[in-house]
Amino acid sequence: MKLSYRNEEGARLGSLLWEFGPGWRMISSAMLGGGIGPRAWVLNAQVVAGYARMDPVEHLASLGPAGSPGVGMMTAASVDRYVSSSDGGVDVTATVGLRVPTWAAAPEGFQDPELAPIRVGTINILAVLPVAMTDAALVNAVMTVTEAKTQALLEEGYAGTGTASDAV
Repeated sequence: MKLSYRNEEGARLGSLLWEFGPGWRMISSAMLGGGIGPRAWVLNAQVVAGYARMDPVEHLASLGPAGSPGVGMMTAASVDRYVSSSDGGVDVTATVGLRVPTWAAAPEGFQDPELAPIRVGTINILAVLPVAMTDAALVNAVMTVTEAKTQALLEEGYAGTGTASDAV
């Protein structure tokens, strides 16, 4: 993983880049490279709060390595404050911005914080597994990551299962 910085819109913004090389099958919910398929890299790019560009996919592609397919996630959270952990050959890194927690399915009459003025709030998670996986196993891995995220939020006292802009 490589941490780098760039200047955009008058702000110093960080990016985390993982370069795996060709042939890695990945699953992602990200705007750039989302879905299931071969990818060579993953980028988690910090953007300014209130990001309003109309070309986020092209923007992410311009920040990643040229010439190979990759996954690009974005967040207004400071990516240099990432958290990493390893267990049994599985490596996980997350960047967490929790100013806009929400529920996956809010009760009737619940004020949705996503409709309030924009504030920083995105959880991006990268999990690297030491084995090749079928499509079904990849989907199950994303479910497990999402369940672990929800459990961590609840254990820390956050009222929500994540934010509407989270990506895996």
